[in-house]
Amino acid sequence: MKFNNRKETSVIPSIYIIVVAVFITNAFASVELKYDDVPFNYSSLIPNVIALLVGIYIFVVGKTFEFDSDGETINFKSNGVLVSQFMHYREQRTEVPKSKLKDFRVENYFFYKRLHIYIHSRNSKGYRHYRYNITFLTAKKVKSLKMSLAKVLEKNKARV
Repeated sequence: MKFNNRKETSVIPSIYIIVVAVFITNAFASVELKYDDVPFNYSSLIPNVIALLVGIYIFVVGKTFEFDSDGETINFKSNGVLVSQFMHYREQRTEVPKSKLKDFRVENYFFYKRLHIYIHSRNSKGYRHYRYNITFLTAKKVKSLKMSLAKVLEKNKARV
């Protein structure tokens, strides 16, 4: 099974530009109000704080995710959305044989989803732990991801 979330993340750069424009506009408006004879009102900072928090959230969560379980290996790839055409600044890639997958877990918070992968490693004692941001995967794709990984785990348990 192969899928990615490029369609869902294609809207992120435009949202980020709008948030930055709102932040800059509100910053100039609050500075201009400060130099008038009107005393400075701190409630004008609330839109800037909200825009800043939304911008940070979009930057942290805005990642593409690709999954490929065709063949003998499982491939996970995650990359940042902003500036990703020019440089791979937040790239995370894992390629492992299916037989080494020991467990997985999907954490679903209200605004954030994360995939945890546990892989058996000969070099280190125990398991290696990888985390992938899957916030912008649709519910159908998350369900397919869980089914595909569960099928691999089932085959691994049958081999033992």
